[in-house]
Amino acid sequence: MASTSPNPVKSALRTLDVIEFVVAFGHGAAAKDIASGLGIPVSSLSYLLATLSERGYLQRDGRRYFPGPSLERLRTPNARLSIEDRVAPIVRAITAQIDETTSFMVLDGWEARIVSTVASAQALRYAIDPGERKPLHTLAGGKAILCLLGEREIAAYLAETEGEREQVTDKTIVDADALARDIALSQERGFTLAIEESTPGICSIGRGVRLPNGQIGAFGVAVPTIRYNDALLEQARVALVRACEALES
Repeated sequence: MASTSPNPVKSALRTLDVIEFVVAFGHGAAAKDIASGLGIPVSSLSYLLATLSERGYLQRDGRRYFPGPSLERLRTPNARLSIEDRVAPIVRAITAQIDETTSFMVLDGWEARIVSTVASAQALRYAIDPGERKPLHTLAGGKAILCLLGEREIAAYLAETEGEREQVTDKTIVDADALARDIALSQERGFTLAIEESTPGICSIGRGVRLPNGQIGAFGVAVPTIRYNDALLEQARVALVRACEALES
């Protein structure tokens, strides 16, 4: 009877072989040693080593490769991981799924601080860097954070930022009553939208998440208006729901 076991994926096995080979060499392994020991062409191995180093599973010192910090993180309980380490794989997964720029941000004062971001591979895309701070009212992710605040906190935000909420584009919502209505609508439907409110030509979709340590954050997907449609909105919404569930668990 034929075996029902799935065929091993060659690229996955090769990746694991390289990691295990380097770990076995306590003094580090040169690329030529890895290629010779595993029978991998040097041309193919160079890309694999570069990717593993970029992701932190290997680290290079001169001509030798050593186990990287990401291997240790795999053994670290979630509760001990930094928020950056916890959200980065989820952000990458969303971008890989829908090929649009995805970010995770946290509440910092009355601003959203970008913690992790992965840009779309498409030529026309939105770009933002980790560490950047943005006004809450301009981003879908920022408004998603506001949606998780209590009524008193929302009222405090609206009062304390009155006159300071910048009209970044002609579509930015700055009026307190209009912003409060937008927040209420977003709470009801379960996600937020910012249609060209932060950057002309860019629409964003967001969903907030309350972290185990009490911190409030949100995922946001930024899409050029030319690609924004109902199908992509639904695809992003589903991805954001799953992302928040994964982080909360």
